[in-house]
Amino acid sequence: MIVIFQIISVLLNVLWWIIVIQAILSWLVAFNVINTYNDFVRSLLIALDRITAPIYRPIRKIMPDLGALDLSPLVVLLLIYIFDGIILPQAYAALAY
Repeated sequence: MIVIFQIISVLLNVLWWIIVIQAILSWLVAFNVINTYNDFVRSLLIALDRITAPIYRPIRKIMPDLGALDLSPLVVLLLIYIFDGIILPQAYAALAY
C-alpha cells in the first residue's frame, strides 16, 4: 500500500514542476525574453498546455474572469500542496493502523 502512496506523491510532484515551468515560460514569452517563432519553444509550450489544460478547465469555469490574470495555476498548485502535504499522509496513517 505504501507504494501506491509514493507513486501518487511522485506524480503530484511532477505535475507541480510542470505547472511551475509552464508559468515561468509564459512569463518569459509575455516579456519577449524568449521567442515563440522558435520551433522548440513553440512545441514545448503546446505540449505543456495540452498537459495542463484539462486540469485548469474545471477551475477556470468556477473562478471569475480577471482578464489577462489567470489564477488557475495558483489554485492547482495550492490543491496539490494540500493533497500531498495533508490529505495523503493522513490517509496513509489511517490505513497503516
